[in-house]
Amino acid sequence: MPGTGGSPEPLLFTGLSRHSFTGMDHSETAPLDALLRDAGSALSEEDLSALILGALAAPGTDGGMGTVDAWIAMVADNPPSELRLQLQALYATAQSSGEPAIGKSFSSDRLTALREELARQSLAGFVIPLADEHQGEYVAKRARRLAWLTGFTGSAGVAIVLAEQAALFVDGRYTLQAGDQVDTTLFDIRHLSDSPPADWIRTQLPKEGRLGYDPWLHTAMGVLNLRKACTQAGGELVAVQANPIDRIWQDQPPPPLSPVVGHDLGYAGKPSHDKRSEIAADLAEAGEDAVVLTAPDSIAWLANIRGGDVPYTPLALGFGVLNKDSTLDLFMDPRKVLPTTRTGLDKGIRIFPPEEFAPALDKLGADGKTVRADPATAAEAIFSRLEAGGAKINRGEDPCALPKARKNDTELEGMRAAHRRDGAALTRFLAWLDANAAKGGITEISAADRLEAFRREDDLIQGLSFPTISGAGANGAIVHYRVTPETDRALEPGSLYLVDSGAQYLDGTTDVTRTVAIGTPSEEMRQRFTQVLKGHIALGSARFPKGTSGSQLDVLARLPLWQAGIDFDHGTGHGVGSYLGVHEGPQRISKIPNRIALEPGMVISNEPGYYKTDAYGIRIENLVAVREAGVPAGAEKDLLEFETLTVAPIDLNLVDRDMLTDTETAWLNDYHRWVRETLISLVDSATASWLERATQPI
Repeated sequence: MPGTGGSPEPLLFTGLSRHSFTGMDHSETAPLDALLRDAGSALSEEDLSALILGALAAPGTDGGMGTVDAWIAMVADNPPSELRLQLQALYATAQSSGEPAIGKSFSSDRLTALREELARQSLAGFVIPLADEHQGEYVAKRARRLAWLTGFTGSAGVAIVLAEQAALFVDGRYTLQAGDQVDTTLFDIRHLSDSPPADWIRTQLPKEGRLGYDPWLHTAMGVLNLRKACTQAGGELVAVQANPIDRIWQDQPPPPLSPVVGHDLGYAGKPSHDKRSEIAADLAEAGEDAVVLTAPDSIAWLANIRGGDVPYTPLALGFGVLNKDSTLDLFMDPRKVLPTTRTGLDKGIRIFPPEEFAPALDKLGADGKTVRADPATAAEAIFSRLEAGGAKINRGEDPCALPKARKNDTELEGMRAAHRRDGAALTRFLAWLDANAAKGGITEISAADRLEAFRREDDLIQGLSFPTISGAGANGAIVHYRVTPETDRALEPGSLYLVDSGAQYLDGTTDVTRTVAIGTPSEEMRQRFTQVLKGHIALGSARFPKGTSGSQLDVLARLPLWQAGIDFDHGTGHGVGSYLGVHEGPQRISKIPNRIALEPGMVISNEPGYYKTDAYGIRIENLVAVREAGVPAGAEKDLLEFETLTVAPIDLNLVDRDMLTDTETAWLNDYHRWVRETLISLVDSATASWLERATQPI
């Protein structure tokens, strides 16, 4: 199975009973084992210990389940208060032992232990990606092997360790962070694009050296590049059966456990049966018997389920096989699938333990099936297993990706509703910031915490959709900045504050960026902000023929910046899921060529920016939905346009009216009128007064 290796032994809470706890009055408390029996739970002491450790390995309120106590549903449905209190105490006891440590001070010993393990496995080196078996944006605590070894906690990177040297490869967003977190006497930090891993392997891997990799942590396409580099170096790429990191990581967390719950049809808008039938028909037409699904967001969308196994995204980790008869076999820990969830699943969805996934691949081969798998997202181990078993493999795209991206009417209405409530929370924050920033004492952390508090008042919120980017002054120029106690800056007069944030609601996912002037901005700040705003307006108001890709529209957002001799180095727009991933493909808006045409129902961000190193950052981000625009009089093609979803004021203190055309001014005034009319009844009176002022026509 994926990532096999050493797992921690369950922490046994000996004598699970009322006597297990301190600081509580147990005189009237029943023994825990009796409470479990009365609640209909057959869990043993060891079972409960393992379940609690799995729950601790899940992200809690930063996952998709909304509350830290969601795991209790895996013990008993609607447990009595006495049982709930004892379970909470057990969880707290386990939590108090602390999380496995990562960081610079541990790198030397860990690197030495890894090299000793490589020698035992007769390997010249090993590749450590920031990835799990599903290649998702966020990984569970168990899969944070790169952070454990190097101390680097960014969201993109890979390390290669040889007997005498080691390198960490990160992209331009993380060069400063990597230099701060990683011991550079142990790891050579390199730019992922300027000095890619393949180039380093070609020059550094010893001749006839065996470079190991975990085939569950690399895609089939990624392995091709690694193998080519090893061959050019005169070495060999070797798939390992036991990940060396897992062998030496003594306190590695277990796989995460969080409840799998059904995603109500009132939010999903389409039954799982209908989705499966449509995709199964496509499989049959292509002559395929089945497709292997490895992306948890595809499985969540297809089965209408959600979970909380990874941070910021409501996913249940597992694998799936959709057959051409529309049956769906899910391979995930059965402890996660609540009885109420099983009852609510559509007929044709079957749950199997994860250890049965590999034998299921073998059977597909033994039966001579034609199986689709996506080489861009599926692990190399899956292709190897299918091929060894005798299956005919069709390398094709995940068939859920496009239909998932095309939101149905129910999902779109949910996104609109979520954005209205989210916009009200953000507007309350902006009003609070305007009233208090000049007084001093507000820092990046306190501001982010206040914004999150406003959002968490919403009944449908399940968590944030990503870590809030709260950047004051020069920190705002770091595109993917994440504040820490060590980097926390105060919001100071004469500076800019950039806040990029979002949340997961049961009815939608949000992502919005606003840049705010603290005090009086400089003329340069106003000029740059207005140039970014012009690009934002140009893209947001675009009309374009069907068949147009995001790459073809990217220039609209950049042109006002290019004309001033400036640019930004990130993409202009990413897809967004419906109570799923805040970054969703396959559509995007960027310089990088993308053949995927924008289609009605797709939700995508519009976020041009400008970043002056060591000074300030500017970004304006709204989410928009693609919709039909009709055929104008005299036109020859059907057109599409964007519907703006994000509802929040844009700081007029940073707008230079003289730089805007009349058309751009009209767009901004119309947008602010809509924001005002939409939010005025959703905020308190003080915020409403501020909103009136903040959205006045210019």
